[in-house]
Amino acid sequence: MSPLATVISGPRARLFACFLRLGAPQAKLLQLHTGANLTAKNYYEVLVLGGGSGGVTMAARMKRRVGAENVAIVEPSERHFYQPIWTLVGAGAKQLSSSGRPTATVIPSGVEWIKARVVGLNPDKNCVHTDNGKEISYKYLIIALGIQLDYEKIKGLPEGFAHPKIGSNYSVSTVEKTWKALQDFKEGNAIFTFPNTPIKCAGAPQKIMYLAEAYFRKTGKRSKANIIFNTSLGAIFGVKKYADVLQEIIRKRNLTVNYKQNLIEVRADKQEAVFENLDKPGETQVISYEMLHVTPPMSSPDVLKTSPVADAAGWVDLDKETLQHKKYPNVFGIGDCTNLPTSRTAAAVAAQSGILDKTISLIMKNQKPRKKYDGYTSCPLVTGYNRVILAEFDYNAQPLETFPFDQGKERLSMYLMKADLMPILYWNMMLRGYWGGPAFLRKLLHLGMS
Repeated sequence: MSPLATVISGPRARLFACFLRLGAPQAKLLQLHTGANLTAKNYYEVLVLGGGSGGVTMAARMKRRVGAENVAIVEPSERHFYQPIWTLVGAGAKQLSSSGRPTATVIPSGVEWIKARVVGLNPDKNCVHTDNGKEISYKYLIIALGIQLDYEKIKGLPEGFAHPKIGSNYSVSTVEKTWKALQDFKEGNAIFTFPNTPIKCAGAPQKIMYLAEAYFRKTGKRSKANIIFNTSLGAIFGVKKYADVLQEIIRKRNLTVNYKQNLIEVRADKQEAVFENLDKPGETQVISYEMLHVTPPMSSPDVLKTSPVADAAGWVDLDKETLQHKKYPNVFGIGDCTNLPTSRTAAAVAAQSGILDKTISLIMKNQKPRKKYDGYTSCPLVTGYNRVILAEFDYNAQPLETFPFDQGKERLSMYLMKADLMPILYWNMMLRGYWGGPAFLRKLLHLGMS
């Protein structure tokens, strides 16, 4: 049972039970892959780098294009995680165990799992190198290596996580420490941070702030809590419609937001956080905390930073409409490791997978890609234990909403979708290559007008 069973009791608890019964039998459908094959080949028609959301999804789609025996995934990790749920894990509303499954169970049946780490890419010779000394060649390459967490770029981390009062929802090893810090909170500053780099799920740093505020209210600690959001950005959110709503929530709940403030040091033994003022170089501020949630700086994986496939900033350099590499026509990318100018979310990966599937199928036929990715992404902004604002938008930071009602409002229905329906959709549809985002649903619900 959730640690917050008292918060989500009554009719909602019965709804949750119904959703869980719906998802349970379907979960078994993914238990098909037997594990890494020690006699892996050294050539594949389609080679996928990375076994996260984008990699597994594209492997499933490519299996249907060219046959499972012609597809391989290079991925070292033993477990695959549905990371969007970690926001709720950090707030005690979900168990960490619900977010992960063995990698072997999510890799499509028959697709080769090469259990290794990529250490080099040579697109000029159509091959990659792995940390076990193998050279693997390909006809088509899909790069889905995700994003790298750089805790060490903050002085005092990651060793600071050994101390209490500090957590981070971005790592499997620290997300439960966030919940512990919430429970142990007595009085003082509760600080939440946003780094001065691109990150995945850019709404998550503030979601945990809203949940913390709700938890403090439920447990009678709110009057003793000074809740602070220190962000390196200049705005609370990049889409005006949702930013306006969030600003009103911040005002009503008496939350403090400081812009252009970047966390540079954690003195965990003293419970102090040091921030630099990005508008005034050299100016720093030390703030004591009773609770600290750290969103780490992030970057492209090291193997990509010096690769020919990367742009000057280290991200895979793609055509933003087709997801085909700008220089190498047989190389493609998806998800967090790319330079696509949209938010890095699982919803974006889903939409990209449908476009990329069509792009590659046409390239294989020596035809020009026609389907264009509009930058669709979604960020379910969790504002409490039973409320979500479902932000959906495109490359131009314009709302691109699926449902025929105003999604700029806090809704219980959207919370239930975030907490219970989306994980079912992820494990049983998206990873099997059957979910390419809600574009078709949007047209249906809007009577074909968008």
